[in-house]
Amino acid sequence: MDVDAYVAAHNAEWQRLEKLINSSRKRTGAEIDELVELYQRTATHLSAIRSSAPDPALVARLSSLVARGRAAVAGAQAPMWRDMTRFVTVSFPAAAYRMRWWWIGNAVLGNILSLALAIWIVHNPTAQATLLAPHEIRDLVDHDFANYYTEHSAASFAFQVWINNAWVSATALIFGILLGIPTIFVLLTNQLNLGVNAGLMFAYGKGDVFFGLILPHGLLELTAVYLACGAGLKLGWTIIDPGPRTRARALAEEGRALASIALGLIGVLLVSGLIEGFVTGYVHTTWLRVGIGVVAEATFLAYVIALGRRATRSGETGDSLDQPAVAPAAG
Repeated sequence: MDVDAYVAAHNAEWQRLEKLINSSRKRTGAEIDELVELYQRTATHLSAIRSSAPDPALVARLSSLVARGRAAVAGAQAPMWRDMTRFVTVSFPAAAYRMRWWWIGNAVLGNILSLALAIWIVHNPTAQATLLAPHEIRDLVDHDFANYYTEHSAASFAFQVWINNAWVSATALIFGILLGIPTIFVLLTNQLNLGVNAGLMFAYGKGDVFFGLILPHGLLELTAVYLACGAGLKLGWTIIDPGPRTRARALAEEGRALASIALGLIGVLLVSGLIEGFVTGYVHTTWLRVGIGVVAEATFLAYVIALGRRATRSGETGDSLDQPAVAPAAG
């Protein structure tokens, strides 16, 4: 082996690894990926040098670099657990803001679908009869739709809808890895259900009841579902088109951002669940009930726009700063 040529070929990588190791600031997720990759490469280079051209000075240099690289990789911890403040003020809003066109697109297209379906049902008695028998529709619009929000205790109902909505959102997020196809199914199911209920309620003159009961919790709840679906579709699209990144790196970065979305939505859906459990069925003044929902939605959107825009302008993506504590073995 020509040692000088080998050093010339790989010295830039070693210097970059040393710079990442010695960095005094917290590393971004992309820098952690690079650190791990360079550490593994350097460990391979060290093995090659030892077996083919044992240069004591070079072996010592690379041995030290590999040891420090291993310590840097093994010492990394995911800050979303270590620093909740940073997660709430940076990671989650940055991830949500960066994916805004994905979930805004879901919201627009999904509600156009629901509106079209509702209008079709209102003007099509045959469609109404296909969906439910006349007495079932009358039961739904006269009392079942409203009673749904009060037939259980407020606390029990709030917990139930929180768990259900968290499960739906998790499904949309996690199964985005299957090219987003299950995510699309979740979105369509949600919008079809919304459109059918709206159509039946309006067909029987209960549109005011529908909006009066849906808007308080539904504004925030549906936004959370759209965000989950948007993140799932973004993950699915990353598999198809990773951009300038390698597919593995792109999936790692988007997967960590998706984890930020998932954790953040737990809190968002808790709020919407509390509104649905304690406000929707129990606050009898319609304007107050709807006003609470509008305030909750406006607060969330302002939070994402203000903190998310600031974070993304500073280079944040919602990716975690560090990765879990693992030390890959040299190959």
